[in-house]
Amino acid sequence: MTMLLRTTGSGLLRESGAGTLVDLLVRRFHEVHLYKPGASEQHSWEASLGALARLLDDARLGGLEVLVEYHLPLSSLRVDAVLIGTSTAGGPAVQVCELKQWSVGEVEDVEERLVRVAGRLLDHPQQQVAGYVEYIKDFIPLFEEQGAAIGGFVFLHNAPGALVDSLRSPALAELQRFPMFGQDQVGQLREALAALLSPVGAAVAADRFLSSRPRPSKALLDHVSQQVAGEKTFTLVGDQQLAFDLVRSCVERAKQSDRKTVVIVAGGPGTGKSVIATQLLGQLGRSYRVLHATGSRSFTTTLRKKVGARAAKTLKYFNSFMDAVPNDLDVLVCDEAHRIRESSNSRWTKAAGRSDRTQVEELLLAARVPVFLLDENQVVRPNEVGTVELIRHEATAAGYEVEEIRLDDQFRCGGSAAFIYWVERLLGLEPGGPINWVPGSDPFELSAASTVEELEVWVRERDASGATARLSAGFCWPWSDPTPTGQLVNDVVIDSWKRPWNSKGDRPLNGIPPSQLWASDPAGVGQVGCIYTAQGFEYDHAGVIIGDDLIWRDGQWLSDRKASRDNGVLAAENFDQLVRHVYKVLLTRGLVGCSLYSTDDRTNEFIGSLIAPLLPTKG
Repeated sequence: MTMLLRTTGSGLLRESGAGTLVDLLVRRFHEVHLYKPGASEQHSWEASLGALARLLDDARLGGLEVLVEYHLPLSSLRVDAVLIGTSTAGGPAVQVCELKQWSVGEVEDVEERLVRVAGRLLDHPQQQVAGYVEYIKDFIPLFEEQGAAIGGFVFLHNAPGALVDSLRSPALAELQRFPMFGQDQVGQLREALAALLSPVGAAVAADRFLSSRPRPSKALLDHVSQQVAGEKTFTLVGDQQLAFDLVRSCVERAKQSDRKTVVIVAGGPGTGKSVIATQLLGQLGRSYRVLHATGSRSFTTTLRKKVGARAAKTLKYFNSFMDAVPNDLDVLVCDEAHRIRESSNSRWTKAAGRSDRTQVEELLLAARVPVFLLDENQVVRPNEVGTVELIRHEATAAGYEVEEIRLDDQFRCGGSAAFIYWVERLLGLEPGGPINWVPGSDPFELSAASTVEELEVWVRERDASGATARLSAGFCWPWSDPTPTGQLVNDVVIDSWKRPWNSKGDRPLNGIPPSQLWASDPAGVGQVGCIYTAQGFEYDHAGVIIGDDLIWRDGQWLSDRKASRDNGVLAAENFDQLVRHVYKVLLTRGLVGCSLYSTDDRTNEFIGSLIAPLLPTKG
C-alpha cells in the first residue's frame, strides 16, 4: 500500500512546526507520481495537516500512527489522513480523516449529497468519508477479524459550528456515523477520538493494517449482471460517487420541475466510467426509465451475454434513437461516448428512416437527463466525434443545463496514476517527453520485452497462472478471412514468429471465440487482438506489440501510414493522433501489469532504455 508519509501524531507536529513537512511530502509525491504537486495542494497540506497535528497533540494522542495521503487499495485516490491505534477490545482501530479548509462564504449551496463550494460541485464530505471507509472494508480483510474496527470523520478546521450545522441534512441520517466537526467543536472531536483510539500498541496495529494483503480488484464483466440488476457490487468513491449523486439529483429534479440537465463525465482509462454507467442503469432503473447505450458492438454484445436476455433489452447502441420520442426516457447513459459519430445514418439506412439530426442531437433529445461518459484520448477512428466540447456546445445551443465532472483517480493498472501519466508522456499526449519508469516505486508491473517470443511467453505464463492475459497489437498486418476449413490465418508475422488476429466473425469458430468476446473468453489468449476488440475491456495483464506505424527517431515519434493496414484511418488528416490514441488504449487495458515490444529495433531499444527488462522466464 502507498502513502506519502507514515509517522506519529508527535512526528507530524514536529515536521509541521519545523516547516519541513510540505517539502518532505513534495519529494515523496514526485517519487510516487512522477510529477510535482500543485501549489494549492501544498498549501492545503500546510494548513490542514498542521491543524490535525495540533488536534492530536491537544488530545494527548501523539502516539497514534498517522498515514498521510494514504492511497486506497489498488487505486490512486488519496485519503487526507488515516489515524491508527487500538480499540477498547485491543484490536487495530482505524479512523479515516477528511480535512476541509472550507470557511464562511465558500459553501454556496447544499442539496442533500451535493455541495457547491467556491464554484465547484463536490460530494457531501460525510458521503465522501463513507465511501472511503466502505472501500477499505471491501479490500482489506483485517476488518472481518474480531476486534478490528474502522470509522471516519470530517474535520472542517476553518469552519464555525453554524457552517457545519448548515451542512447537516435529515436526508443523510445514515451518514451521521461519520460525524463532522468545525473549529469551535475541537473539544468534542478530541473526546470522540480518545474514546475510539488508544496510542498503546499503535505501531503494531498500523503494521497489521498495512501488511493485510488487499483482495484483488473486481473485473466489471465478472459482476456486470449484479450491477445491472441493481446490486451495489462496486463501492463508488470520490468523483465516481459525485457523478452518481449528481445524476440522481438531476433526474429527481427533472421529474418535479420538468427541468432538463445534461451530465458530462470525462475521465481516462480505468477511472470507473463503465462502473458508474452500469450502476446508474441498475440503481436508477429500479425507479426510473433508464437505458444504457454505446457505439461499440464488442462491448455491448459482451454486456448482453453477461446480463441475460431480459436485462439485455436495456443495452442499446447510439444509433438506436433516430426516431425516439423526445424525453421518453428519464436517463440515457451514453457509455464510451467518445465513439459517438456525426450521424446515425449508414449505407444500410433506408431513405424513409434516415435522420437529419446529428447523433449527439438524437441522444440529447431521448432523455430528460442524458449522461455522457467519455475519454477524448480514446478516439481511434476519424468518424468518431465524441468530445466534451461538442456535447457541451450542442446541449447549450438547445437550451439545456450542463453539468461536467472530471474523473482523475485511477482504479485500473494497479491503481497507478503514475503509469497512465508515463504512457501519456511516452506517446506525447502530455507535454515534456518520455520519462523513465522506476521499478518498485509503484504497484503496477511494467516491463519491456527484447523479442516478440519473450512477450508471448510473458502473456502465456500469466494466463496459465489463472490470471487473464492478452496479447494485442497495432493494426499493421492484413486481417484475412478464415480458411475454407475454418482455420484462422497467421497474419501477424514478425520474422519467424507468426500468429493469427482474433476471429472476425460473430460466432465461435473451431473453439475460437467470436470477435466481440476475444477479451473476455479464456480461449482468446491464442490470438492477437486489435484496437477494435480490446477497446472498452480490461484484463489482468496486457502484452502490447507496437508496430511500424509508430517509430521513434531522433527524439520524436514518427507515424507511418504505409505501415498501417487500418483502412478506416489511413486517409484521416489526424492519422498521427489516432495512432497514438490506439496505443494508449492498448497499453492501458491491464489491471496488474503491462509489457511492451516494438517491431522496430531502434524503437524497441529506446523503450527498453526507459523501463526495466523482463525477469528471466521460468524453466
